[in-house]
Amino acid sequence: MSEEQQQNSQGQEDFKQEDNAPINVKVVSSTGDEVFFKIKRNTKLSKLQGAYATKVGKDVSSIRFLYDGARINDDDTPASLDMEDNDTIDVMVEQVGGSSPAYLYSRRP
Repeated sequence: MSEEQQQNSQGQEDFKQEDNAPINVKVVSSTGDEVFFKIKRNTKLSKLQGAYATKVGKDVSSIRFLYDGARINDDDTPASLDMEDNDTIDVMVEQVGGSSPAYLYSRRP
């Protein structure tokens, strides 16, 4: 194997090892509370969501996780979302119920 092939082969091995390397992720609530996690790039974020919910004492179905303003799905991974080390996930309490303000406009004085 030539020296160039060895370097290319070594570069590919390094990339494969880094491909699933753990990254640090900060989960921030609407009140500003921060929880830090270390997660592998190919691990489903549903695992992180469950761990966060347990840590803060909430039901995972009552909170929503957002990355770059988009809701995180259960099968998303840091790799699938192109997350980088020290990225932030926002947590919001899911609103249930409520009514449309349309009733305000349907009334006549």
